Formats: sequence, C-alpha cells, structure tokens
Amino acid sequence: MGQRRRGGAGKPRKVASMLQPADNSFSLKSSSPASNPNSYNPVKTVSSPVEQATIGRSLVIKGEISGSESLYIDGRIEGKISLPDNRVTIGRNGSVQANIIAREIVIMGKVNGNIECGDRVDIRSEGSVTGDVSTVRISVEDGAVLKGGIQVRSAEPKPEKHQTQSQIKPAETSKPSASEPPKALAANSGA
Repeated sequence: MGQRRRGGAGKPRKVASMLQPADNSFSLKSSSPASNPNSYNPVKTVSSPVEQATIGRSLVIKGEISGSESLYIDGRIEGKISLPDNRVTIGRNGSVQANIIAREIVIMGKVNGNIECGDRVDIRSEGSVTGDVSTVRISVEDGAVLKGGIQVRSAEPKPEKHQTQSQIKPAETSKPSASEPPKALAANSGA
C-alpha cells in the first residue's frame, strides 16, 4: 500500500493531464475573450463620450459656448449655447441661464432662457424651463415645469414642397397625355 501511495505520484500525472485539458479550456477561454473585443460595446461607450463634451457639477461657465459636438451639462452655464447641429443635455444637477440653440435638447435640470431647437425638445419630469420654446417636436413629461410660450413649427414643408412640385410635374405631363388618351392607348395596345 505504501507503494501505491508513492504511486500517488501518478496522481500528479493525472493532475498534469487534468492541467493539460484545463490549458486547452484556457485556450478556449482565451479565444472567447478575443470574441469579446469584437463586440466593441466598451469601445463604443468610450467613443461616445469623446463625441460629447461634459461640463461637470462643480464647473461654472459664463459666456458663449459654440461647437460641433454634443454637450452634457451638469454644472452651471450663464450666457449663450449655440450647437445648431448637435444635442444639448442638461443633467439633473445642471443649471442654465442662457439662450440655447441646438438640434436636440433634453432637459432634466433647470433652464432659464429661450430655446430654439431644430428637431426635438424633451423636458423630463425633473426638468424646469422658464422661457420661450421654438421647436419642431416637443415632449413634456408629467411633473415637468414649463413657463413661457411654445411655438411648434413644421420643418418638413420645404422637402414636401419639392415633393409636391415633383408630383405636380408628372401630373402635368400626364394631363397632356390624358387629353390624348385614345392615341396613347392605341399606341400602347398596338405595341
């Protein structure tokens, strides 16, 4: 029996053989993390903040803000914000005393100033706006505060005018053919 215990050295061999499959499983695991970087979810979240500037809670800015990237405001702004092609988000701690011009505006904090929006204004339940709002679309959740005038305008008439003109032109071309339907029908039926 003592030799069998020494034969226990065979157990390390078994352990070694167990380690080899474990190494194979690690190699499989190492190939699965290779598939995780392919998901790029962390990379996307890293690249999104790069495209969105952030003004933190303790920051106070007095003056004009303009640029070509989205902006998240959790601090205090006094002046003017002009980002006509981008999104401005006022966080829960954000306080803005400025006129805002942006494509899309989400308000969870406080805004005191006029808003001119190219697409959509979204005032969340915690949000507060004191000032006039001019936008194409607006969403005001229950509990939100809105003091001021609202102008909801249509941004799509310009493309629709072009579409209606293009629709009218074919109709105009079809009208002359409509005045001569027997010839057109005869030509089509003869062909």
